[in-house]
Amino acid sequence: MPDSPFQVGDRVQICALPPYLKTAETMPMLRPPDLVELGEEGVVLSRKPGGYLGVRFSRGNFLIDAEYLKAVEA
Repeated sequence: MPDSPFQVGDRVQICALPPYLKTAETMPMLRPPDLVELGEEGVVLSRKPGGYLGVRFSRGNFLIDAEYLKAVEA
């Protein structure tokens, strides 16, 4: 399984909406994908096994597969 190209602190952007969002909490909950918008920017807070990233967006912190994200150009 390839390792995520993103590091903690990187700015990322949603390039495709996942079917659902999982909150990045102690007791994660599934949430509808419309809590983030296509193109919304966030910051990587943590890296998780399986290519998942904990990302802070304006409406919360979510665990998102790296395939739905792209790096924000500086």
